[in-house]
Amino acid sequence: MPTEPSSHVLIVDDDREIRDLLSRFLVKHNYRVSTAADGREMRRVMNDARIDLIVLDVMLPGETGLTLCGQVRASSKVPIVMLTAVAEDTDRIIGLELGADDYLAKPFNPRELLARIRAVLRRVEERDGVAPADGEVPPVLNFAGWKLDLARRILTNPDGQPVELSTGEYDLLVAFAERPQRVLSRDRLLDLAKGRAAVAFDRSIDVQVGRLRRKIEADPAVPQLITTVRGGGYMFTPSVTRG
Repeated sequence: MPTEPSSHVLIVDDDREIRDLLSRFLVKHNYRVSTAADGREMRRVMNDARIDLIVLDVMLPGETGLTLCGQVRASSKVPIVMLTAVAEDTDRIIGLELGADDYLAKPFNPRELLARIRAVLRRVEERDGVAPADGEVPPVLNFAGWKLDLARRILTNPDGQPVELSTGEYDLLVAFAERPQRVLSRDRLLDLAKGRAAVAFDRSIDVQVGRLRRKIEADPAVPQLITTVRGGGYMFTPSVTRG
């Protein structure tokens, strides 16, 4: 039984056959789908409709998918799943640095893309759709002067200013803040933050940690809140309180 009847997916790919194939497949699974062949068409669709997730190919004519990813993330939190060439690890890393939420290498099975889309949308819904019960105080995690509101998905710095986070950065910060002063391996962080089984080595966690450090550390080059544990992974060092 389909569970996402209102989710609107935008497929951006210059290959018409891929656009048509993915569109039919996702519609069959009860998604609303729009398509675009390039950045100009992508912006037109986004101006005309509310988009819940973008499937964005890296190799596009004119503006590349990486350029478009950066442009979207500068003004929107809409989740992005990038499609990359199978051997282009650099594109995947750059895409994650620009704020993409996940990636999938071509060629791929449409069912794998469907699983990625569902996982990303589920994480967004879990974070954005939390409604506290009557009289319940929304959960807030406090650390080193920062406030992370789990109900409203808002991070506030010690000066009281909101700090924009991508879906991946937010999920990673929640994973850290809910397990302070514990060594978390990359595999464990993949399970916690990405909601799917970890692969043997996935540099996306290192990339996301780097992005998160630039958002919350006084000096990202000498991190104090998220420290690297040699041979172990990472540790969130501050004490965390709720309320």
